[in-house]
Amino acid sequence: MTQPPPPPNQPPQQPGFGPPQEPSQPQQPAPSAPATPPATPAQQPPAGPDLSKAPQPGYGYPQAPGTPPPAAPPTPPQGPGYGHPQQPPAGYGYPAQQPGPYGQPGPYGQPQQPAPYGQQPPYGYAQPTVPMQAQAGQQGGGRKINAQVAIIVSAVVAIALIVGAGVWYSSSSGKDDDKQTTAEGGDTKGGKGDGKEGGGSGDGGATTGEAKEKAPASTGSEVLFQVPSPKVPKGTTSIPISGSWLTDSVYAKSGLSEITGYDRQTGTKKWTLDLPGPVCTATPHLTEDNKTAIVHKPAMPTAQDPKSCTEVAVIDLEAGTKVWSKTAKSGTMPISFNNVTLSGGTVAAGSTSGGAAWDVATGDERWAPKTSDSCYDAGYGGGPKLVAVRKCGSYDQRQLHIQTVDPKSGDVLAEYKMDEGIEYAAVVSTDPLVVAADVGDSAGDGSGISDFFSIDSKTGKLRARLSAPGDEFAARCDGIYKVENCSGVTVGNDRLYIATEEHDSGGESYSQTNEVVAFDLVTGKQTGQRADAGENYEIYPLRMDGPNVIAYKRPPYDKGGQIVSIDGESFKETLLMENPSTEAVRDVESRMSPEYSEIQYGQGGLYMSSVYASDFTTREKEYSVIAFGAE
Repeated sequence: MTQPPPPPNQPPQQPGFGPPQEPSQPQQPAPSAPATPPATPAQQPPAGPDLSKAPQPGYGYPQAPGTPPPAAPPTPPQGPGYGHPQQPPAGYGYPAQQPGPYGQPGPYGQPQQPAPYGQQPPYGYAQPTVPMQAQAGQQGGGRKINAQVAIIVSAVVAIALIVGAGVWYSSSSGKDDDKQTTAEGGDTKGGKGDGKEGGGSGDGGATTGEAKEKAPASTGSEVLFQVPSPKVPKGTTSIPISGSWLTDSVYAKSGLSEITGYDRQTGTKKWTLDLPGPVCTATPHLTEDNKTAIVHKPAMPTAQDPKSCTEVAVIDLEAGTKVWSKTAKSGTMPISFNNVTLSGGTVAAGSTSGGAAWDVATGDERWAPKTSDSCYDAGYGGGPKLVAVRKCGSYDQRQLHIQTVDPKSGDVLAEYKMDEGIEYAAVVSTDPLVVAADVGDSAGDGSGISDFFSIDSKTGKLRARLSAPGDEFAARCDGIYKVENCSGVTVGNDRLYIATEEHDSGGESYSQTNEVVAFDLVTGKQTGQRADAGENYEIYPLRMDGPNVIAYKRPPYDKGGQIVSIDGESFKETLLMENPSTEAVRDVESRMSPEYSEIQYGQGGLYMSSVYASDFTTREKEYSVIAFGAE
């Protein structure tokens, strides 16, 4: 607890320790951080991934049709024993994945032993424990075939801590005594510039229409409002508060056991929806009438009874009401869901016990796991289409089926079978269909990505493979629990836009930078397009706005962050917003890591929020939300 906080934009130099694992699950050391690419001469452009080379597949990567296999694929790494959790390195402000489901049903409806709730690593460090999974049963194909139910040994994932001197979460302030200790103190104007804007939170999939966001007359932003961090109950160190959404009039954010809707401009509370327990996970997708879906606990957790994530609910973000709440069972045991999404009028939730779905409007059940199933839906990707990540086979012969399904019936419309041995996959986009996976555990950086798969959602055929080595690219996905949770990457124009790892800017400067580059989803090759972050900035694509990419630039220690629009063809960057550079504002913004926070930008407003609330604090004022708006 005496370890000083890391300097700005620097990760901790040693990992902490996560919640204690079950006795049968030993931990292993985290892999070392990827090496920084060497600096280039001053007359050359900034170093980054080789834009001319063809991508190389990772070990075990399925070959494209007509492509000969590698002459000598490397020997697959010798993993630990059955059920051994893997451990990626902790990074700056790393909150990692949501803690594994407590009391998750095991085989034949037998619940696992719950792990201790609320355990925390030392101050300033948080390291996730990514479990391997094991499943008994025979390898199967379809969605409704007989066999044994999966046996999942889930390690509890460590909970995010506040990095440095403050927390990421908030609830509403505006008092005079806040002005000297929060982003309200001092000059609240950012830099100047012009440009055009990009759209709201959404699918990140197929590109349709024109860019919706238009640049303001002045791009210098001001702080609109902040939300103070909620206080966790006594005896509890950390609680998830994931979930944030934008409508035309409301910014909504999850709290400890409620969701609050704020006026987008003033931060005034428009409504508060009380829940019986914390929100475990939420989908970013909205229906046309601004409804969304969440998974929450049936009551507040305690050390003795941590509760499971069994409740699936639809929330009306305009009215601030719960439309309905449902549960599902695997055999006789309630299912603890890991993820939830929306598509085609259907809410679909996945878990290690299988998936279930309901009608958005009525809550009528559309499907649920059967005890005869040999495979199970670990998770779903939503938006334009509904895609299931279905797991089949035993632990030694695991195979993932990427299935485009009918959202009304659950019938399989197309299926792509990944090579055996690929344990997890995340859905980056459903239209066009792109999934990410760590093939052969070769990423080496805890990102969950070594390769992307571009798949034809109508035929199930592999279109292209895109190699994205962890030491070159900065995207991250949680393919273990939250199948749709990816950062640093977006899809549109039939291309994949991805952030590179930070590297030396080049020349005599010691500064760092990175880029956003594009891959063609037909050829699997880089297009040669690149958008530079600029000296000591880091750029992260957030989503598509028509044909354009909306990206956030994480600033150096003495400047405010930026939002830019990247033209999908020319890759010309247009500044849409620059945040204030005062110390009070930077102090709050710097704790909203783009890899592990929720960042929403739309209609000229930027909303940054955290996904955990914690009792670790060294400050009187801490904030979970900060909102910016340009004039």
